[in-house]
Amino acid sequence: MGDGVRWTFHHPEVMSADMRTRRYVRRMPEKTVESLVRTVPPFRADHVGSLLRPPALLAARERHAAGELDAAGLRAAEDAAITDVVALQESVGLRSATDGEFRRTSWHMDFIYALGGVTKTSGRVEVAMRNAAGQNNFTSAGMTVDGRVHLDEPVFASAFDYLTQVTTATPKLTIPSPSMVYARGGRAVISTDVYPDIEEFWSDLSGAYADQLRAMYDRGCRYLQLDDTALAYLNDPAHREQLAAKGDDPDTQHLRYIRQINAAIADRPSDMYVTTHMCRGNYRSSWAAEGGYDHVAEALFGTLGVDGFFCEFDDERSGGFAPLRFVPRGKQVVLGLVTTKSGALEDPAALKRRIDEAARYVPLDQLCLSPQCGFSSTVEGNELTVDDQKRKLELIVSVAEDVWGR
Repeated sequence: MGDGVRWTFHHPEVMSADMRTRRYVRRMPEKTVESLVRTVPPFRADHVGSLLRPPALLAARERHAAGELDAAGLRAAEDAAITDVVALQESVGLRSATDGEFRRTSWHMDFIYALGGVTKTSGRVEVAMRNAAGQNNFTSAGMTVDGRVHLDEPVFASAFDYLTQVTTATPKLTIPSPSMVYARGGRAVISTDVYPDIEEFWSDLSGAYADQLRAMYDRGCRYLQLDDTALAYLNDPAHREQLAAKGDDPDTQHLRYIRQINAAIADRPSDMYVTTHMCRGNYRSSWAAEGGYDHVAEALFGTLGVDGFFCEFDDERSGGFAPLRFVPRGKQVVLGLVTTKSGALEDPAALKRRIDEAARYVPLDQLCLSPQCGFSSTVEGNELTVDDQKRKLELIVSVAEDVWGR
């Protein structure tokens, strides 16, 4: 560990969580059990953001698309579904709440299209995805950067306003990271007439994000998450090859992404907590990339200026915990140990053993627990039920309370 102390538990499979907590506290001078309970984001039990859309909301969206339901009617259906899903999050004991991303079609494209200077096109964005059954590709409308990137008005502002009205938990806003604006098309979709110098694009992009953060802070946002698949994809040699074929440098691209995120969040107020979630793709229980965090770990964990890292570790695709050795004191790692790609419920004892394993690289007081990704990164959702989703959230809260206290 970075502080020179080896944090280990003896025979974790036969020790109760309370015993493990007491042992850990005894080995940490001036710590108490209560100090392991977090009162600021990210929380010991947390979740990524998107949640399964209920059938009534899906039906309302279909009626709206068919011209049978007006915008006000769709908004009412969304309001009702969000009120219910916020109540679900509070009932299972989560300390933060999102609107489930119920007003979106996609976790990232809705935001990207709303940026000034970005235009939706008739072309297609396609991401090769797969699961145990084979190919299951994600597609959406294309995009082009045909103007200077800027923020006309804060994105998802009214959605966040409604969330704050219906929750007593800490309202959390999830948006795609700046990396995603570039990653979805690369230099090919950025007009060379508008941006003959790519550095100007990056400067404008980070500036637009900084404006977004300031505007949302003024609306009461104190917990914001930047969702990022681009950084995680870079750990996959196949994706690095694809990046090189497009003319980018796969060995340094993560440094560019980190630099631009840092520029975007550098001036945020001290009481605005920003995290990043990094996964390898999540669409209808499919994924796009494999590989541990090794390629990006040292720069990512050591220099990215967020308060916490949501990392997926639900199966062998994500590699081991060793890259977490680069996490400095003062940063939280939210272990995504509970999969959202199937309804099978994890064994609590197995989750606690994996938390113990991670604590060999990061002290227990810097760890939290969450699902590995959202349950419904797109409107279609993953292949599990609403009841499965609830049981997984309950499990996360229960295990977190066993490990870190209530």
